[in-house]
Amino acid sequence: MVSQEQRRRQLAREKFLRQQQRRTEARRKTRLRNSVIASVLGVVVIGSVALYTTGVLKGDDDKKQNASAQVTPSAGGAPTSKAPDPCRKPAAGSVKKLSWKKEPAMTIDTSARYSLKLATTCGDIGVALKTSAAPHTVNSFDFLAREGYFDHTKCHRLTTQGIYVLQCGDPQGTGMGGPGYTLPDENLKDKSLKDNTYPAGTVAMANTGQKHTGGSQFFLVYKDSQLPPSYTPFGTIDAAGMKVLDKIAAAGENTGGGDGAPNATVVIDKATVTKS
Repeated sequence: MVSQEQRRRQLAREKFLRQQQRRTEARRKTRLRNSVIASVLGVVVIGSVALYTTGVLKGDDDKKQNASAQVTPSAGGAPTSKAPDPCRKPAAGSVKKLSWKKEPAMTIDTSARYSLKLATTCGDIGVALKTSAAPHTVNSFDFLAREGYFDHTKCHRLTTQGIYVLQCGDPQGTGMGGPGYTLPDENLKDKSLKDNTYPAGTVAMANTGQKHTGGSQFFLVYKDSQLPPSYTPFGTIDAAGMKVLDKIAAAGENTGGGDGAPNATVVIDKATVTKS
């Protein structure tokens, strides 16, 4: 029997796919109308994985509270078998309930190097941040990390079919949480994003499927994943961190459908941004 949650996700995926199809058709008509080329040389159809939103934002108050209720593309596929939890128990402490009305002021040195360390229950994940290419995103992460925003939060989503990412950064652990403000898209023409692929080791911002809706949620790519260049890439995971992600992925997710909460107990005990 299909659960209410699975049905909700299915309907959301279908709705977004219809939206994407309408947008694709509109773009196609615009290109044809504005074209100065007499003959059509070819049409390239980029097959992107459908995105789904985890909630509908209603009213000004909800927009402020859930401004960055974010998603990465959805993935479906064959069931994965459940493996033992490879991670330890979370550190003592609780998630802070924090929210801000606007993006924090720029305080980082955009010419300097910064790194992010995610001390998780499954091991440490180190990330070299792309400060100059994504200054707003890096500045926000520095601010949120100093506020303890990510501490004790669960990584709430793992995809193991179609695309291969671990999604984190939501204090609610539902895919609906955010810091109250949104960030501009950045670095979408990063040289690493070739052929609509986010390579293994990429850290990128999740969003609602609309432009400039990044907040606090982000995803870590543990295997090359075909995605449209719509998600700000702002960091690269170190070798040790990739081993941690592989361990998490090997444990699978809880729906058996390739997209759900990780079976591993993935909790960020502490997030730290360091200038070097």
